[in-house]
Amino acid sequence: MVVTKIVNVRWPAALLLSLWSSSMLFAAVLPQERSDAMYHSYQGGGMSIDGPSILLRKNIGSNVSVTANYYVDTISGASIDVLATASQYEEERTEQSVGVDYLHNKTLMNLSYTTSSENDFEAKSVSFGLSQDFFGDLTTLSLGYARGNDEVGKRGDDTFLEEAERQNYRLGLTQVITKNMILGLSFENIADQGYLNNPYRAVRFLDEGSAKGYRFETEVYPNTRTSNAAAITANYYLPYRASIYAEAKVFSDTWGIDANTYKMGYIHTFGDEWIVELRSRFYQQDKADFYQDLYQRSEEFNFRARDKEMSTFSNIALGLSVSYEFRFSAANWLKKSSINLDFDHVKFNYDDFRNVLTDAPVGDEPFYQFSANITRLYVSIFY
Repeated sequence: MVVTKIVNVRWPAALLLSLWSSSMLFAAVLPQERSDAMYHSYQGGGMSIDGPSILLRKNIGSNVSVTANYYVDTISGASIDVLATASQYEEERTEQSVGVDYLHNKTLMNLSYTTSSENDFEAKSVSFGLSQDFFGDLTTLSLGYARGNDEVGKRGDDTFLEEAERQNYRLGLTQVITKNMILGLSFENIADQGYLNNPYRAVRFLDEGSAKGYRFETEVYPNTRTSNAAAITANYYLPYRASIYAEAKVFSDTWGIDANTYKMGYIHTFGDEWIVELRSRFYQQDKADFYQDLYQRSEEFNFRARDKEMSTFSNIALGLSVSYEFRFSAANWLKKSSINLDFDHVKFNYDDFRNVLTDAPVGDEPFYQFSANITRLYVSIFY
């Protein structure tokens, strides 16, 4: 399943997709014809998100492939920083995308269009990608560009309407180093402009006249943000039908956030039917320049944030995937099918975001932490 990820406040759904799929194309070949049906679930941090997804891909001749995807999030609950100022809620997000791939000699081009809708948020994006093989197909260069527009509303306030524009540039290089090893380099630039924060989130500031010792006011973010990310990946094939892979990624933006991501994984086949993958991921980031858990007074600075995703935090994820593949007879129009189960457990630790839902004195509340479980069960049919 091909997904273009644009960062916004709906990050758990994006996390589900990024763990299940990849949007990078590393060779000038058309994707396989297939149909996927998936059920996904995210449970953690007071949030419950689940729903189905359907993908259909069909080739037209030997040069064109078309795809369509339908994805649903059913969301209930609320994260801790929302619960501090509001009540639990339920909503549904639906996403539809269509795309076409065109293969010409050793060049593969892709064009896709995606819409996402919920009761207070509308997003549309278009994405273009190109990959080219060189030097006897040992080197692949990939380029990509995406542009998106968001419309942000607010439940209970029909007069609230804000907009944001997002642009994404991607560059990748994949090189076959030896018969057993592939190395990849990638760079990504994202430029955002417009309304970039969440209308439901608030910052807190000291107020001796309040029963809790503090009060809340609306967050205020800059209306521009530029981020850059670079990554190096390596895949090594082991002699006993297994492989290992690793990735290191660095990120920085104009809001002062610096982050690092490290991934490692091991894939092993058993017989002709079973594939098992074990993986781990570590992520760490520094806080935004304008983030504080507790301000000294109202409107202390021009820009203010208390979204925990803007704070200093880290997370560790451990994952397991099991796939069973079976083939049909050569005369059957169905080539093969697979049943796949993915499970990831993620532990989040925040260094400067406090749990205000406790009874501790203001400013002395314990730092927040939580765990999340992400499950994906999907069936793929290749034809």
